[in-house]
Amino acid sequence: MEGEALLSRFTVEVLVTPRPGLLDPQGKAIHHALSTLGYDAVDDVRVGKAIYLEVSAATSEAAAERVEEMCRKLLANPVTEDFRVTAAASGAGS
Repeated sequence: MEGEALLSRFTVEVLVTPRPGLLDPQGKAIHHALSTLGYDAVDDVRVGKAIYLEVSAATSEAAAERVEEMCRKLLANPVTEDFRVTAAASGAGS
C-alpha cells in the first residue's frame, strides 16, 4: 500500500557493560582466578551481558534507534551501565 514502509527483519545485538570506574565484582573475581591460573598478562576484566533481539523495521538504523530506546528504558541501567547497539539484516530463513 502506498505510504506504508516495507519492514525488514533485523538482528540487533546489545552489549551492556559496567561503566568505567565502577566496581565490577564479577570482573574482579575472574581477574583473580585468571591470575591464580598463571594468566598474569591480563590487566583487567569487565563482565557485561549480550542481548539479542529480532526487530522489524524499515531500516537497520530505525531498528537500532528503537532498541536504543529500549536500552534507555529497560535493558540497561543508565546510572551504572553503558550499552552499544549493532543492527544487521537477519539471514534468509532465520
